Amino acid sequence: MNISPEERDAVYKTIFSRRDVRREFKPNPIPHDVLDRVLLAAHHAPSVGFMQPWDFILVSKRESKTQIKQGFLQAHAEAAELFEGERKEQYKSFKLEGIEEAPLGICVTCDRSRTGSIVLGRTAKPEMDLFSSVCAVQNLWLAARAENLGVGWVSIVHDKVIRDTLNIPESIDIIAYLCVGYVEEFHDTPDLERAGWLPRRDASSAIHYESWPESSKE
Repeated sequence: MNISPEERDAVYKTIFSRRDVRREFKPNPIPHDVLDRVLLAAHHAPSVGFMQPWDFILVSKRESKTQIKQGFLQAHAEAAELFEGERKEQYKSFKLEGIEEAPLGICVTCDRSRTGSIVLGRTAKPEMDLFSSVCAVQNLWLAARAENLGVGWVSIVHDKVIRDTLNIPESIDIIAYLCVGYVEEFHDTPDLERAGWLPRRDASSAIHYESWPESSKE
């Protein structure tokens, strides 16, 4: 199956316009058919040994969101103490989640024992199942953007909070908690780039040929 130039361009447009959304969520519910398409795209991510280790927990109850938001506030306060001076104040000024604003939360997990202890492709690099689940997150994110849905990854929260709130067994790894919903707008640049936290690294500086660059080995 060949991809037409128009289809190719749509893929690149989706990639380059993807954003980590924190503040622009609308309360509008996500239609079932749209959510089904997004989750099906996530489920079609590549996985080591075709083990498909992911699961998706859909979170819409206010009580659950409130518990997770409280966990975020605790972890956010802890993180703020790691910065100093102006950097600390800038960090504290950022809006870094939309847990209660987004109509839907999605927790992505990884069951590392899904197909047994020996997995094709995981023998030399055992964390490949975790990487596979992250691929599912990226598929979900890009599919959501193609549906004009915003997604925000909440990483500033301890796993125990999510585990206790959503009754996730200790044997299951938590990969991501995502806030999902329609948004007021998608910005042209990421929030942190726009705020001057860090600039976008030039792609050419990340590309090397044949070996790691000598100048970077010190």
